[in-house]
Formats: sequence, structure tokens, C-alpha cells
Amino acid sequence: MAVSHQWFIQWSSPTVIFTDIARQYQKVNHGWNYYEANRINPLESQARFRKGYRDQGQIYNQQRIMTRENLAKQRALNVNDRTRSAAVTLWLAMMGLTQPQSIPADMDTPPFSTLYKWKSIDFEFPSTQHRRQALHSGTYVPANVLPLGLEVWGSRIWVTLPSWRKGVPATLATVSRDGGFTSPLLKPYPDWSYHRAYSDENNCSGLTSVFRVNADQCGRLWVLDSGQIDSQDNPKQICPPTIIVFDLLTDSMIARYPIPDKYVLQDSLFSNIIVDSRSENCSDLHLYIADTWRFGLLVFRERDNEFWRFSHHLFYPDPLASNYTLHGLNFQWSDGIFGLALTPIDYLEERILYFHPMSSYREFSVSTEVLRDPSRVNDSATAFSLVGESRGLFGQSSASAIDRRGVMFYGLVTRDSVGCWDTKKPYHKKTTGIVAMNTDTIVFPNDIKIDQEKRQSVWVISNKLPMFQDESLTDDDYNYRIMFVDTIEAVQSTICDPLLKLSYPSTVV
Repeated sequence: MAVSHQWFIQWSSPTVIFTDIARQYQKVNHGWNYYEANRINPLESQARFRKGYRDQGQIYNQQRIMTRENLAKQRALNVNDRTRSAAVTLWLAMMGLTQPQSIPADMDTPPFSTLYKWKSIDFEFPSTQHRRQALHSGTYVPANVLPLGLEVWGSRIWVTLPSWRKGVPATLATVSRDGGFTSPLLKPYPDWSYHRAYSDENNCSGLTSVFRVNADQCGRLWVLDSGQIDSQDNPKQICPPTIIVFDLLTDSMIARYPIPDKYVLQDSLFSNIIVDSRSENCSDLHLYIADTWRFGLLVFRERDNEFWRFSHHLFYPDPLASNYTLHGLNFQWSDGIFGLALTPIDYLEERILYFHPMSSYREFSVSTEVLRDPSRVNDSATAFSLVGESRGLFGQSSASAIDRRGVMFYGLVTRDSVGCWDTKKPYHKKTTGIVAMNTDTIVFPNDIKIDQEKRQSVWVISNKLPMFQDESLTDDDYNYRIMFVDTIEAVQSTICDPLLKLSYPSTVV
């Protein structure tokens, strides 16, 4: 993912709530609109009867009365059904048994639904005057704002916006998970005071340039801040790379952990972060952090605030996979370790970290038992291993994530696709699949996350990154999208479905 080195529901009347939900559900379940399209119009019915049965007026009048009565009953039944369904959904959500259904902006990428899409990114400024002033001063340049990463927790979605160019007023923001709008304004997180647009630009107590975020099961957001601005134009390291922690219930910052200088090499780019915690209180929490440009894997242990760094030749890019072609653009990226994905928690087995460089066609793995032991830093050469076969030509992959069933989802950046693999099966071309491919809506799927709901969904953000760097994006197209799909539905009846078992030939003696 090269930049420049290569060039809760508020109370109101139940009637109001149910009416609003019923209105919104009309947009989701079109079946609830059929009664309007297929109902009998009394005036049309009257005309038909008069034309065909002029001499049967008594029969006609009886039928008209019956039609009106039946119509009224049908309307009442349909409205009651819709309200009843909305009420059930509401109460289940209030009891924490389900999530309110998100209302998508479009359904153009099945099985994915597009929750939001933007031609350019705009923000909830304190006022119209503040926005006008930011545009005038260059603090806000819409064309320079790129959504890069995402995370989903509770009713919100976090979006990262790194300060790669001048004119990025906020580097971390949120949008509602509910949908209902095509291109909503982004709300700076936790508020404007943490961002450079309305604070001292050289103050390192806020947020500088956020690449990726990851939420733990204890309601905390772990933020990876590179500390570097204007990375594509004139890179400046104005703050040290730092891990920042927010309490998601109070939206307050609770900790900062600068990465020690000895682990920050020249031109280091810490581009991805993943949380590993198995205890309910997160007392055993570790972080794994990818240094994409200097080919390292940092480990952070929260218990004593300690860092250590692994180096390995499998973290390096593959020269044969460093040439990219996408929609007529050709570019070269020498990006190392980037995608990080953890197997589900299993108290009988150690978790495995799967990883891959961006510029590579291969997948690799290492036991987290090794990573969580700092004494193995210089004694782990054989602990890292190759997984299965190559993904093949144009198999470069961005982010990846694994759901509780052990299915991995990953972005195929030069194939306009989201791939999948059941980690309980061998890693071969025949055992990997495609969830979706679309040359308009999945152009460069940059980040992938799986939420922590009981019934999980996989979330994807696509952002046309190479076109952004090439400055060839236009406001005529939707350039950025957030999409989601239920993880079970995503792979149903595909080779990635855990319910689909492989058959092996009988042993020949």
C-alpha cells in the first residue's frame, strides 16, 4: 500500500418509533409495498363493472361494497403486519438480541450491500462558516481526503483518513451503522479538538495521521497513528508513530504508547494493526503491527507496555509481484508485510496469525505462541512458514480477516474482487473462492473487517487508491464505498463454506 516512496435508541412515543421503522422497512423489504401495487382500485373496478354488466346494477353494487370492505381489511392487515414486524425488530434490538437492520445505499454488488458511497469526502464542520474558511485556507481540500481503513463496533463505523496530502482536516471519523443516506458527512472522532484543523499542528497529544484501527472485545479502540504528514508530497515525521487507545463507551482517550525509536527504522511505515486477546477482561492483550516498508512485525504487550520486533525474509515483497496493473494504470510497489488475520479463539489450540506482503501472491503463517514470547525474536526462523499454493498472477492482496467459523476474507486489489478461504481446508487455487467481483464498485478493496456481533458480517472499504495517487479521480463517479454482507451468506454453497466437505480419492495400493 505504497504512498510516495515509489513515486441505544433515544426514547419517544412507541407510535412514532414504529411508524418510522415501518417507513424505513419499506425501503428494505419491497414485499411490503406489494399491497399498494396490486390492490384493487375502487374507481377502476367501478368502470369495469359498468362496462361489462350495465344491466346487473344490483350485483355490481353488492360487489363494490364487498370490494371496499375487503380493501379496508387488506390494508389493515398489511399495515398491522408491517408494524408488528418493525416492533419485533425494535424490541429485539433494545434487548440486545439483534442489530437494527442497516439500510443500504445500493445493492449493485451482490451478495454485498453498499451501506454508503461517496464521490468525495465531507465532514460535519462546527458551522458553515468553519467549512468555508477551511476550504479557503486549504485546511480542507476534498480531492486530497482518502478513506483508507475501517472498523465496526456497536452502532458506529470508524473510518481512517491518513494525512497523505495537505488538506485533510480530520484523520479519524465515524458514521452511523444504520445507513439511510447515500453519502453522509463524516464526524471527526472523538471531536475536532483532536485533529490538526483546529489544534496546534505540532501538538502530538492528538491525532496526526491514522492508518488503521482495531477494536477489542472490551470496548476499546486501538488506533495506529503513523505521525507522518504529507507523505505523498513532502513527507514530514512531525510526531513519533504511536498507538492510541480510546474508550468506546465514553469516547475518551485512555492511553498513548509511542513506538520506541529502536524499533522505528528509516522510512518505516506502520500500516496495519490487529488485536489478540482471549480473556474476557483483555488482561492478556497483545497487538501485532506490520511495518510494510521496512519488513518487520512489531508485538506490543499491554500488561507491561513492552514492544519487541520480529524480522523474517517472508515479510519481504516478491519482486515478481511488485508490478501492478489496474484499469489501465501500471505502477510498481515494493510493499512488504501488510495483511494480518487471526484464527478464531480455540482454548484447545494456539491461535495462528496468517499474513502476507502486499506485493506477493503467497500466504504465510506463524503461531502466536511464538509471537507472544519476546525470547523468540532471534530464535524463530523456522517458526514462520509458507501456506499452500500461490494465488496466481495478479494475486496481490490487501487486508484480510477471519470470522468465528474460520473463513478468511481478503481483498484482491488487481482483480476488483473479495476472495475467501476456509482455513480448515488446504490453501490451493481450487479451495479458494471469490465472494464478489465488480469492476465498478470493488476497485481496490483496501480494508476488510469482521464485526463482533453474534451473527457476524464482513465489511469492506474500496477506495480506488492507485487512481487517487495518480490524481485521476473525478467527482462524476462514486469513488469510495463501504459494503457489508453476512459472513454465512457470503460463502454459502461455495468452496469456502465450512459445511462443504472435500472428498479425497481412495488410497491406491
